[in-house]
Order: sequence, then structure tokens, then C-alpha cells
Amino acid sequence: MPDPSSLRDSTQIVLPHRALDGHRECLEERFTVTVVEGPEQYRIIGSPVEIKSVSDYLTRNGVAVA
Repeated sequence: MPDPSSLRDSTQIVLPHRALDGHRECLEERFTVTVVEGPEQYRIIGSPVEIKSVSDYLTRNGVAVA
């Protein structure tokens, strides 16, 4: 059985609010993901394929994704 943390890492990206300034609307329009707003951070949730695409997009646009 796979480790739950590895599955979570492949299906979500967690970023502070300021990291998505100007990108949130584009992400929701361009990719099949859900953006959940928490008190201090956003969780971008989607399939592993979509999360990889979102990660690549954010990286190309200067957002550090860890």
C-alpha cells in the first residue's frame, strides 16, 4: 500500500496566499483543479497529471513550488 503522504504530494500543492497573486483565476480556468483558501495558504487540489501541469506552469511564471 502506498504511503499517504506521497499520494497527497502528488495530488495537491500548498502555497502561501501571496504566491498565487494574479495566478489563481488562470489556474481555475486553465486546469481542472480546485483551489481551496485557508487562513494563510491555498491548497491546489487535482489529479497527479493536473498537479504536475500546474506545478510546471507556476514554475515558468516565477512561483517557487516545493
